[in-house]
This record gives sequence, structure tokens and C-alpha cells, in this order.
Amino acid sequence: MVDYWDQTSTFPTQKNDPIVNSVVRQFSDRSRIGIEKYNTTLAENDLPLIEWLEHLKQELMDATLYIERAKQEIVNKKQTKEGL
Repeated sequence: MVDYWDQTSTFPTQKNDPIVNSVVRQFSDRSRIGIEKYNTTLAENDLPLIEWLEHLKQELMDATLYIERAKQEIVNKKQTKEGL
């Protein structure tokens, strides 16, 4: 998309998105930690597909718990603010 290119320069240069850069750094850090912990990369790990799906399910279950915890914090702050 043209929006991602700096139109002021002679040669198009990709704009720098700090949000994307932050996520890329986080992925890189997480990969490094995983390699150190498990001594393998995701590409080298030959788990059966069913095990990959089980890992995904567990991660999504954790994410659901984190969402619920965050929602409760919002509700509790709102109730405290309203004097309930």
C-alpha cells in the first residue's frame, strides 16, 4: 500500500512503525528464550500436529483467563469509582 511509503524521498523508503517494531522485538526475544529453554527452534521441533493443536488450545485457554481477569479489574475500578 502506498500509505506505508515515504512519498517525499526520491527512492521509496519504508516508514518505520514503532508498534510493529516492538512486536517484532518481542517475537525475537520470545524465540531466543524458547531456544535457550528447549534447545530447539519451532522449525526444528517435529511434534505431531495434534500436539501443536493441544499447545495452541492451552495458550488460548490461558488468554481467555487473562481477558477475564482484566475485565474484572475494569469492573472493580468502575464500581469503586462510582462508590458501589
